[in-house]
Amino acid sequence: MAARSKLHVRKGDLVEVISGKYKNVRGKVIAAFPKQGKVIVEKVNIVARHQKPRGVNQPGGIIRTEAPIYASKVMLVCTKCNQRTRVGHKILEDGTKVRVCKKCGETFND
Repeated sequence: MAARSKLHVRKGDLVEVISGKYKNVRGKVIAAFPKQGKVIVEKVNIVARHQKPRGVNQPGGIIRTEAPIYASKVMLVCTKCNQRTRVGHKILEDGTKVRVCKKCGETFND
């Protein structure tokens, strides 16, 4: 099965996890990987990595960091109505395509 090449969320978006261990947790998208269909959300899917010391500047130890999760497990949160929502698209008068909230019609900052 081929991976999706487009995502409904972008880096910097506020999202809410809709399923799994971190259900109902909100966070900002740190990175998006469209080819894999995954995103990294802050404070979600924390994993422990065992790292060897790499010189004086980087000590070794257990490093806790966020791991990617599937983008289908997150929904965008509208800043106006403060609800998680599906993303719609609208073309403005000047020809630019923007994302809009399906619940209140507010445009997202692109």
